[in-house]
Amino acid sequence: MARGGGSGFGLENLPRIARGKGSYLFDESGNAYLDGSGGPAVFCLGHAHPEVNAAIMNQLESLAYAYRYLFTSTALESLTEHVKRVSGNCFRDVLYSSDGSEAVESALKVALQFFAARGLMKKRRFIARERSWHGNTLGALSVSGFAARRRAFEGSLLDVAFVSAANAYRPPAGGTPGCLASFLASELEQKILLLGPDTVAAFIFEPIVGAAGGVVPAPPGYVTAIQAVCRKYDVLLIADEVMCGAGRSGTWRATEYDGVVPDIMSIAKGLAGGYIPLGATLVTPEISAAILAEHGAYLTGHTFSGHTAACAAGLAVQRIIERDGLLERVRTTGASFQESVRRSLDRFEEVGDVRGRGFFIGIELVRDRRTRAPFAPERRLSYDVGQRAFADGLICYPCSGNVDGMAGDTIILAPPYNARDVELEEITTKLSRAIAGALGDRG
Repeated sequence: MARGGGSGFGLENLPRIARGKGSYLFDESGNAYLDGSGGPAVFCLGHAHPEVNAAIMNQLESLAYAYRYLFTSTALESLTEHVKRVSGNCFRDVLYSSDGSEAVESALKVALQFFAARGLMKKRRFIARERSWHGNTLGALSVSGFAARRRAFEGSLLDVAFVSAANAYRPPAGGTPGCLASFLASELEQKILLLGPDTVAAFIFEPIVGAAGGVVPAPPGYVTAIQAVCRKYDVLLIADEVMCGAGRSGTWRATEYDGVVPDIMSIAKGLAGGYIPLGATLVTPEISAAILAEHGAYLTGHTFSGHTAACAAGLAVQRIIERDGLLERVRTTGASFQESVRRSLDRFEEVGDVRGRGFFIGIELVRDRRTRAPFAPERRLSYDVGQRAFADGLICYPCSGNVDGMAGDTIILAPPYNARDVELEEITTKLSRAIAGALGDRG
């Protein structure tokens, strides 16, 4: 079916959305779109789930929202207890916000407040990684190694130090796949020593890099190694799981795969599944104890923190995920889905890498598979693929700049956790067709 009303990748002439059901969206012209990326990896239960809608309506009939700093609520308290339990009972406090950028911003502020509470006011610096993305607020943008998105704001960002991306497909000079974790941990240690351990507050990273890298899981041993470095120098470890967490990778915490608990963790997208905007910052007992003993409260928060109806939506989403065993489905079906994508695309020499974990898969497109040389940025290959897929009724998530901030093309797939097998097959078929069209028909 032809798709009218624009490509879906500009702000003009977009198709007007009418409704959603399950893994599909429908515009006012009757065109159907299979949501193969969950928007930007948000819609973990698809669209218009009747139980989530009912939970929201029930909450709205009683009360939409009460200011968090005057009232608590059953929805907030129940969601907090659920999140603490499914995240492994590793965190004491859950600080709510409205999205991932706010959740990261709060994580940075909590780290600074922790050292202020201990009288260590020189520990103000952050270290982050190249090829990372942490959000659109100025603090979150400051710790993001995403040149194209930073450029317009340079001069007003925090002074943040950066270390290499943890990418086994594109290791830094001197780093080999077999010893990449130790190489990168050593680089982090040297950066801390260069800045002065008494000045560094925290290191922030994505356990699985999303938009900035095209789904890049941390190499084996990496998270354990960097945690050891951080502990050695009294530097906090912040895990940004806004995109990869809340079950997207098959475990509720992505760092659970590595057997590591960060000091602070941000979550958002899959927390309420896009039904109402919701994010959160999780804080371990040690961090909490120091802050509350000295200041009595966290010095971060927003007007809509802990929004009552948003918490009701999040609680419904999380209960369904647990009840229906969807994390197990993401783990098991995710592996076979990734292999199916890999087989389907193997005929294209321009597909350099297919990677990921669970229902979080990245495809990297290269000009030369042997040298891994990227296409020229002006080719805009990933967006060409994305537009062709959209015209064919498939939503995927094209990204660029994963190599050096400008060059590099990736496609992200992040279907709902409850997507049916036949829908996963449709994603694979339509993506292959879009890539063929963008590269020149391969039959």
